[in-house]
Amino acid sequence: MLVVLLLPPEHDASYNLAMLISHTISFVKIIMEKVILPGDIVVDATTGNGIDTLFLSQCVGPEGHVFGFDVQQQALDQTRKRLNIKNAPDNVTLLQVGHELMARMLPDEFHGQVMAVMFNLGYLPGSNENIVTCAATTCPAIDSALSVMKPGGVISIVMYTGHPGGQKEAVAVDKHCATLSPNLARVRRCTMHNHPAAQTHLLLIERR
Repeated sequence: MLVVLLLPPEHDASYNLAMLISHTISFVKIIMEKVILPGDIVVDATTGNGIDTLFLSQCVGPEGHVFGFDVQQQALDQTRKRLNIKNAPDNVTLLQVGHELMARMLPDEFHGQVMAVMFNLGYLPGSNENIVTCAATTCPAIDSALSVMKPGGVISIVMYTGHPGGQKEAVAVDKHCATLSPNLARVRRCTMHNHPAAQTHLLLIERR
């Protein structure tokens, strides 16, 4: 599969192709900026330190809304602090529950309206590395995300294999996504093709 990425003029000063190829998160954000519009409903399935939550908040603007999920109170506290420091719009709801409960926790009026969901798997940087995401909850969370998304919505899943359990989770998530019905979703798998030891992998899922 050949992927051609056209950068809009406003990104010329801050992005370059080499960085996008080597830095998965930057690549994801360029894609999400093309998908998300002001006023959209979006989800950060793993808030962590709040970097993706802030990004999503800025993308949807005051008329949109972000739902952020994390099981650790520390992560939610750090996310809220980041949002406050950056004067983010008051458009974020943080939930201390597992992301596998996404469909249950989102208000009914937003079912079928979610435009983007971002997963950044692994552990909270600077925290207890024994508290990690795992396939037992990540795979149901992906299914839950698909159940609340609108057609054309996109899920990004950044997977890391360098920590204990990371490789096992990545393999399981990869297999799970490969079984999704083509009538439900299109799945793209991105990795460093000539660098098999790379520890970051990306799945992109488009809701049909």
